[in-house]
Amino acid sequence: MPALTREEALTRAHLLDVRQYAIDLDLTRGEDVFGSTTTIRFTTREAGDTFVEVRPHTLHRAVLDGHDLDTAALADGRLPLTGLTAGDHELRVEADMAYSRTGEGMHRFTDPADGRTYLYTMCFQTEAPRVFAAFDQPDLKAPFTVTVTAPEEWTVLGNGTARRTGDRPGRWECATTPPLSTYFVAVAAGPWHSVRTRHAGIPFGLHVRQSLAPHLDADAAELLDITRACFDRYHRIFDEPYPFDSYDQAFVPEFNAGAMENPGLVTFRDEYIHRSAVTGTQRQTRAVTIAHEMAHMWFGDLVTLRWWDDIWLNESFAEYMGYQVVADATPFTGAWTEFAIGRKAWGYDADQRPSTHPVAPEPEAVPDTDTALLNFDGISYAKGASALRQLVHWLGEKAFLAGVNDHFARHRFGNATLADFVDSLTRASGRDVHTWADRWLRTTGVDTLTPGITADEDARRWHLEIAHRGSRPHRVTVGPYDLAGDGSGTLTPRAPLEVDLAADEDRHPLTADGPRPDLVLLNDRDLTYAKVRLDERSRRTVRHHLSALPDPLTRATAWNALRDMVRDGELPPAAYLDTARDHLPRETDNAVVSGVLGFARGELADRYLAPERRTAALETLVRTARALLANATTGEQDDEGGTRLTAVRTLVDSTTDPTELRTWWETATLPGGQPLDHELRWRLLHRLTALGAAGPDDIDAALDADPSATGTEGAARCRAALPDPEAKEAAWRAVFDEADTLSAYRLTATLQGFWHPEQRDLLRDYVPRYFAQAPALAARRGEAVAQALVRHGFPWPFTDTATLAAGERCLAAPDLTAALRRGLTDALDDLARALRVREAH
Repeated sequence: MPALTREEALTRAHLLDVRQYAIDLDLTRGEDVFGSTTTIRFTTREAGDTFVEVRPHTLHRAVLDGHDLDTAALADGRLPLTGLTAGDHELRVEADMAYSRTGEGMHRFTDPADGRTYLYTMCFQTEAPRVFAAFDQPDLKAPFTVTVTAPEEWTVLGNGTARRTGDRPGRWECATTPPLSTYFVAVAAGPWHSVRTRHAGIPFGLHVRQSLAPHLDADAAELLDITRACFDRYHRIFDEPYPFDSYDQAFVPEFNAGAMENPGLVTFRDEYIHRSAVTGTQRQTRAVTIAHEMAHMWFGDLVTLRWWDDIWLNESFAEYMGYQVVADATPFTGAWTEFAIGRKAWGYDADQRPSTHPVAPEPEAVPDTDTALLNFDGISYAKGASALRQLVHWLGEKAFLAGVNDHFARHRFGNATLADFVDSLTRASGRDVHTWADRWLRTTGVDTLTPGITADEDARRWHLEIAHRGSRPHRVTVGPYDLAGDGSGTLTPRAPLEVDLAADEDRHPLTADGPRPDLVLLNDRDLTYAKVRLDERSRRTVRHHLSALPDPLTRATAWNALRDMVRDGELPPAAYLDTARDHLPRETDNAVVSGVLGFARGELADRYLAPERRTAALETLVRTARALLANATTGEQDDEGGTRLTAVRTLVDSTTDPTELRTWWETATLPGGQPLDHELRWRLLHRLTALGAAGPDDIDAALDADPSATGTEGAARCRAALPDPEAKEAAWRAVFDEADTLSAYRLTATLQGFWHPEQRDLLRDYVPRYFAQAPALAARRGEAVAQALVRHGFPWPFTDTATLAAGERCLAAPDLTAALRRGLTDALDDLARALRVREAH
C-alpha cells in the first residue's frame, strides 16, 4: 500500500467533510478473517475525484449512493471514488479482513495457557484500513458508531461504552463517539477478566486475559489509585473536562508499543500486569505510562494534529505531562529522576545520529506517512518533553497551563498545528514563544555546556565562564557543592545559581561570592536539554564522592555527564565502570542504579570495550551487584525501589561462571534470598543456555512449568541461545523462512536469544546472512518486524569494521523499506561510535 502523501491529504481535506462512520464487525467467521461493513456519510464541497483506503482479504461489495462500484478497481489499498458531485454522499463497503499476527490492524491471539482467544485493534497511523474502510488521515474527523458480533461468551470493548443489544446472542453496540480521527478507533474482544468501578461519574475498567486474572486482581488497587489520581490532577489543571463517556484500560497480548491512546479505551502491553517481582522503578514507569496515555485524551484525542509533522503536539506533551502529573499527584514523587537517567538518553542518542530531525519538522520535511512513522522516536518523545520542561521553567507553570487551556478551548474536537499552540502560549504568557519555538523545536542536535572556573587568590569570589556550543537559549541551574572539612566525604550544596544563556551567546561569565566550590554542576536538577561537561576539579570530586550528592536527580545529572563523556571518547569506559563499582552500592534511588547498570552492561561491556576486555568488565559488574546485594540485605540501603532485584538481574546477566549459575538453577535460590520467580527463572535459563550450561531438556521442563505466552517466548529465546549449530540454524529459519509463522513477539524473542558475544565463532557466518536476508523479511512483514530486526537482531557481538562495511553495502540497496533503512542507519552509526570509543581508549 503506497504511503499517503501530505499533498494527497491536503487535497482530500479540501474536498471532503466526513460526517459519520458506522462500522459493523463480525468476529465469528473463523481464525483467519473477520467481516467488516463500513458506511461512511460525507459531503463534497465541489465536484471531484478521491479515494477511500481499504486493505481487505476479500472485497465483496462497494456501493456509492446506491450504485455498485467496480471492486476490481481496488489497487494498493485504495478504492477510487470518481465523478463525485458537490453535496452529500453515502459509501458502503463490505469486506472480509485478515487477522494480524504482528500487532497491526486486528490482532488475534490464542493464549497458550488456556486456549482462549482475544482480539484487539491497533489502527495507529495507517492501519485502520486493515479493519474498516476509511478516509485515513488525521484531519478528517467524524463520529463513529461501532457494532460487533462476537462469540456469545465474549466481552466487547470500544471507544464508547459497549452494551449487548439483546436482539441476538453475541451482538454489541458501542455508544457513538464525538468526532475522532480514524487512527483512534478501537475494539477489543474476548473473554476478558475485568475489574470495574466508577469515578467522578465516569465508568472505569481494567481488562486482561483470563490467565492474568490473579495478577490483575493483585495490582488493581494500585492501578485504580494511579488512574484516579491522574484523572483528578488533569481536572484540576485543565479547564476542559474529560471528553469521553468512559475510561477503559485493556492490557492486551503481543502489543508492539507501550500503549495506545484510543479515546475511552486505552490499550497497553500486558507485560504491565506483573506476574513476577518488579522494582519500584518499574511500577513508577507503569504509572507514567498511565498518566501519559490519559494526557492524550486532551492533547491528541480532543485536539489532534492536522498532519504528521506535528507528532510532537501529541507525544512530547503527553511525555512531559506523564512525568509531571505522576510526580505531582502520586506516591512516585521522584519520577523525573528516572526520566533523567533513563528516558532522556533515548533523546540524546537519537539526536546525535544521522537520522536526527527537529522536534517539530517543517511540514514539507514529512511528505508522507512512511516518513512520519520514523519520527515516533526519542526526539519526538524524550527530547520534546525535555524542551517542554525547559519551556515551563522559562515561562512558569501558570502561564504554560493557561496557554494549554486556551489551545483546548479554541480547537476542541478539531485539529491544530504548532503555530496554533505557540499562538496560545504567546497570548497567555506575553512572551515571544515563537522565537523560542524556532530555536528549540525547528533545530537538531544537542547543545554542549562546558564550565571554566577560576577563583580570586583571597578566596572571596569565584568565577564561572560557561562555554556554549549550540544554538538554543537555556535557563540553566548551576549547582555549587562543597566537600565537608571533616574528611567524611559529604557534599553540601550552596544556593543554586540561575543563568539565562542567550541562543547566540558563546560564553557566559558569572561571578559568585565565596571560595571555589569542589563541584560545579551545570544543569543541576536537569531542567534543560544539553550535554554538560565537568571541569577537572569537579570531575575528581564526582569520581570520589558522587554518591555523597544529596539529591538523586542531581546524582542522575552527574551520571549523565559521565555517560556523555564516555560516548564522546572523553572518558575511558573503564573509568565509568570503576565509578559505578565505587558509588552504586551506596545509591538509594533504584532508577539511578538500574540506569547506570543498564548502560554499563549493554553499551560499555558489549560494545565500547574490545572483546578481550569484556570479561574484566563483567567481573566489575558482578562485584558491583554483589555489593549492592550486601547493602540491601543488611539494611544499609532503602530497598523499596527494588535495588536488590536490580542487583540480582545484573548478577545473572553478567556472571561468567556457569557452575555458580547452575547451582542457583538447581537450588531455585538466588543470592540475597531473592525467590526464583517466572521472570528470574527464564532470565537465569537464558544465561545458562548462552554459556552452554543448560540444554533442551531444561528448556522443555521450564516450559512445562510455565506454559504461558511469556513462557513460550522465554523458551524460544533460550532455544535460540543454545550454542549448537543445529539450534542456531533452526532459530534462523524460524525468523527468516518465508512462511512467516512467528508472531512479532515470538520473532523478537528468538532474535533476543540468537546473538551472544560468548558464541562469536559459532555465529560469524550469520553476519553476512543477516544483511542479505533482512531486507526481504522487512518488506514482507512490515514496520514492527523491521524494527525488531534491528533493535533485537543486529549482530552486535561483531562490533568491527567488517560489520560496518557489510551494513553500509546493505544500505546502498535502493529497495529497503523506510523502517529498515532508518534502523540500519542508526545501528551502523552506533557501531561507528563504539569503534571510535575503542580507538580513543
